[in-house]
Amino acid sequence: MTDYLYDLLVPHPKEDSSAEIYPSVNDPTTINYLGRLTTLPLDSLHGAEPKSLAQASHSTLLSLQSLSTRSSKSIIASADHLNNLKREISVLASDTGLIRNDVLALDRAAVEFSEKYSRNGENEVLDRRKKALLLYRNVDRLSDILDLPTLLSSAISSSNTQGASGNTNYASALDLHAHVKRLHLLYQESKLLSSIYNQAEDAMREMTTNLIMSLRGQGIKLAAAMRTIGWLRRIVPELAGSPSEEGSLGALFLVCRLANLVSMLEALDPLRELADQETIRRLANKDNVTNGNAWSGGQQTERYLKRYIEIFREQSFAVISMFKSIFPSAETARSDDPGIHFKSLALKTIAPVHTPVKSDPLLPLPSALATFPIHLVELLTEILKQYMPNVQDKASRESLLTQILYCAGSLGRLGADFGMILASVEDNDGNREDDEPPEWVTVMKKHRILASRLELLSGTVSGQSKVASSSISAAAQLQSP
Repeated sequence: MTDYLYDLLVPHPKEDSSAEIYPSVNDPTTINYLGRLTTLPLDSLHGAEPKSLAQASHSTLLSLQSLSTRSSKSIIASADHLNNLKREISVLASDTGLIRNDVLALDRAAVEFSEKYSRNGENEVLDRRKKALLLYRNVDRLSDILDLPTLLSSAISSSNTQGASGNTNYASALDLHAHVKRLHLLYQESKLLSSIYNQAEDAMREMTTNLIMSLRGQGIKLAAAMRTIGWLRRIVPELAGSPSEEGSLGALFLVCRLANLVSMLEALDPLRELADQETIRRLANKDNVTNGNAWSGGQQTERYLKRYIEIFREQSFAVISMFKSIFPSAETARSDDPGIHFKSLALKTIAPVHTPVKSDPLLPLPSALATFPIHLVELLTEILKQYMPNVQDKASRESLLTQILYCAGSLGRLGADFGMILASVEDNDGNREDDEPPEWVTVMKKHRILASRLELLSGTVSGQSKVASSSISAAAQLQSP
């Protein structure tokens, strides 16, 4: 039905070739409108429907006019863009071709880069980057390693300023040096660690110097001396020798203490100058002595010798006793041999088979203490021979000789008695009679008598204490039930 209406309403193309294009018969709007016309009565088709169509056409025209007024610029711009669309599409096609060619070149460059900087191959730039990355990751560790020489120097310098309270800092310095030495042994090819090791060695040489200077200090105690020798054993093990031997540290200790003794004795130079003046006056008055005018001086010399002997006695005894405490003798080490205890038990041991070993005939070297007391006695003997002739008063001379014997007895407790050197001190006065015994003999006899009395007195006191203790114990036993 709609097809017939469509043919009636639409003019034939042959009748009006210039007519506008009409909607297709298959258009849904057309089909709906034709279906609506079939439902209208004939009067509506002749009267109301044309008016309705004219009104709708007029309203549509007004809407188009208002739309063109409002959107003229947009419509013109859209028309311009539509005209330029073909040209832009051609440009886009050409640019797409260029991009396709560049992507191929980029792909080839990426492949070359991956082959050049591959981890499997060797490349200097990549190696430098790896090293830089490794340095960045370990910058904190390297900073700590670079601070080791500074920390070591600070520990040593603080120990010097703190004195006896800086023992902990010395121990920390030794631990730091051991750590640096261990790092140097592990990474010997590292120039950085070699430089740090050299700086640490310089600091340890400074510490060694400070320790040696501390051995020369006055009033050093046994504990401090043992700690100092222990530190020197760790710093310079080539001087220490085996644990049962003193090595070269024993000689170093004695030399340092001897330097301290000499410095203390040199502090008596004002008194020595006065004694030298008395020596000059005595020699000048030698002719007057032969004429009967006896020399009556020597007071300043007596003061000098008394002070000299007192310092010599205190320091020499302290040095030798301290040496024996720090460096035990070889006899003590040999006493630990189990063969000695077997001999006391009357047991027989089979001697082990020793292979012949070529040994140095000059070894082992004797202990430095073997000749040290001899040197000390030579120093004292030289002073006595030089200044004893100035003292002519008998009581003063006997007092000095007795003081020397006390000094000899003090060292005699350590195995260095030198009491017989009194016989070598020459008496140049010539005042002694032929049948009169030498002065040193008389002084030694008096000294022995005094010593025996002291021993007897000490024995009596100890006996009385034993008797008192035994009586007290017996009384306690009687009172017990």
